[in-house]
Amino acid sequence: MSALELPVLLLNQNYEALNVCNVRRAVVLLGRGKAEMLENGRGVIHSSQHEIDIPSVIRLIYMVKRPVQQRRLSRQEVFLRDGHRCQYCGKQTRDLTIDHVMPRHRGGPHVWENVTSACIPCNHKKAGNTPREARMTLLTEPRAPKPNPYAMFHRRAILDEWRKFLPWLK
Repeated sequence: MSALELPVLLLNQNYEALNVCNVRRAVVLLGRGKAEMLENGRGVIHSSQHEIDIPSVIRLIYMVKRPVQQRRLSRQEVFLRDGHRCQYCGKQTRDLTIDHVMPRHRGGPHVWENVTSACIPCNHKKAGNTPREARMTLLTEPRAPKPNPYAMFHRRAILDEWRKFLPWLK
């Protein structure tokens, strides 16, 4: 990976984490006066006329108002919401399936409130029935997860110099 592709933590004016960009984008923001460098722990980039510090954390000079993004409905997000646990028997496993509480062939929509994690035996037992018809109970009622402005960091390595800017790591 080249130095220009390294990750840089981008903070809003109020020090809230906005995004992770690459060094190239961060240098452009710094060069245009739209951001300031807060952390530099990686050395310098040499151009023909300048030496440019490689940023690790930058902060925007102006405040950016961003809407909180709703979580996208996907298999992995459902498994994360349910803690990788079957919502019928409670077994914690990585070998899960998606179950529609009201089966799709009976008009059940593919929405957060109608999907849940199920192990393969429970999914086969429930089959095309509702939980009541199959005499099975849900451990928790499925619902949409709350928006998380820090979801971008769940599947990413956190650099040491970022830790003091991420409130849940303090």
